[in-house]
Amino acid sequence: MAGAVAVAGAGAAALGSATASTAVAAEAFVHPGMLHTQVDLDRMAAKVKAGADRWKQGYAKLAANSHSQSGWKANPQATVYRGGGTPENYGTLYNDIHAAYQNALRWHVTGDTANANTARDILNAWSAKMTKLEGTADKFIAAGVYGYEFANAAELMRGYTGFDLARFQKMMLNVFYPMNHDFLVNHNGAFVTNYWGSWDLLTVASVLAIGILCDDKAKVDEAVTYFKSGAGNGSIKNAINVIHPGGLGQVVEVGRDQGHALLSVGLMASICEMAWNQGIDLYGYDDNRFLKGAEYTAKWNLGQDVPYTAYTWKKGAPGVWSGQETLTAASENSRGQARPIWESIYNHYVNRRGLDAPFVTAIAAKVRPEGGGGDYGSGGGFDHLGFGTLAFTRDAGDTTRATKAPSATTATGATSSAAPSGASAASSGAAESSASAAGSASAAGSASASASSSAAGGGVQAQGGSGDLATTGAGDIAAIAGTGVLAVVGGIIALRRRQAGSRQ
Repeated sequence: MAGAVAVAGAGAAALGSATASTAVAAEAFVHPGMLHTQVDLDRMAAKVKAGADRWKQGYAKLAANSHSQSGWKANPQATVYRGGGTPENYGTLYNDIHAAYQNALRWHVTGDTANANTARDILNAWSAKMTKLEGTADKFIAAGVYGYEFANAAELMRGYTGFDLARFQKMMLNVFYPMNHDFLVNHNGAFVTNYWGSWDLLTVASVLAIGILCDDKAKVDEAVTYFKSGAGNGSIKNAINVIHPGGLGQVVEVGRDQGHALLSVGLMASICEMAWNQGIDLYGYDDNRFLKGAEYTAKWNLGQDVPYTAYTWKKGAPGVWSGQETLTAASENSRGQARPIWESIYNHYVNRRGLDAPFVTAIAAKVRPEGGGGDYGSGGGFDHLGFGTLAFTRDAGDTTRATKAPSATTATGATSSAAPSGASAASSGAAESSASAAGSASAAGSASASASSSAAGGGVQAQGGSGDLATTGAGDIAAIAGTGVLAVVGGIIALRRRQAGSRQ
């Protein structure tokens, strides 16, 4: 499965060319359908209840986190500031976001309504008060990172009693999205190359998440199109700018420092997973380019050598100043840092798709079980929602897909308030096997078909603190959704619509 998925009213979808715009009909949105679908949530709950080892370890990490405790009290702010020289208070926002997400995840796993009520109350408190994001250029970082994380927390609470989804959507559309859109179009008045790829990627993640949350096809298209072909450093062919012999993809920010390189990889993983859950395969886009970049970054951060082609970073602003900096080698700065980003990548390519990813496999085992916000230092540790060992671990060959019917929607994105319920997991093994074989054939040099899961053994990570790795400093410029897959032949996916009476 490569290229864009166009969902047609007749129930047929074609995999488009690499440059085709991805279209997702509003009627085809899956909910929940960002980092986690109902199938994923049901799997987590069942595995934890059964005491399955990796899920049990993953849930233990979640339950031990102070942010996941029911009763967490929100501290909403009307204006959130991020950037030097302003009364910064963005830590209040990201701590509350992670508390909402972690409590929502615990509720889905255990059914404890105390956690659900806590998550709901945090989200409602912020949507009732927040009206602005301000600060230096770093305010665009806040709009991106906290935008995609906030939307994911809200998606998990969609339909829960008392959660004001419409008001929350309004906040996301009025406060976060305008800043996201403006950054992708104008880059804060700088040259499009001025900002590193992670700035674009966190912005794309937010636009995509807000699009899904609000059933907004145009925003999903905007995010996917930019990821594939945007002019900035965050489009995938710029973020992974060189494919070396042997299939390793050079991630540009590896030459900068490893904190930002890992941030970029983690953001690409989140973008790919959210898109995948709406029927869009960005994981496989451009001959599995993301896998090649993830393998490259993992290899370097495991202490092994990687090739590096010199990269010249052009910076400045039109009519203000311009300059450039050439990076000539992979950076040792923060090399080997632990971030909770690897389980989703490992489980997609190895267990869901049946491909080899030796370096990703090794680094995932090293970090496992992944924690989340509050486990990885103060700033950069909140750049990812985490808990991937719980959330993304799947058995080898587990190719179940979400088949939950989408919620009823209106043109404005309002959704039905039906309470969350279990969704059926339709196994599309034959179709997935065909797609996996096609992916294996196209991934020569970087990923080959694997008869086994290549699953690495467990191992508790040695946690290390990290600084705020998404901060830039003062020197910067002043679907397959709702359908069942029948077959994949010659790049065409045949779809069947579920009977209206069988929607779950």
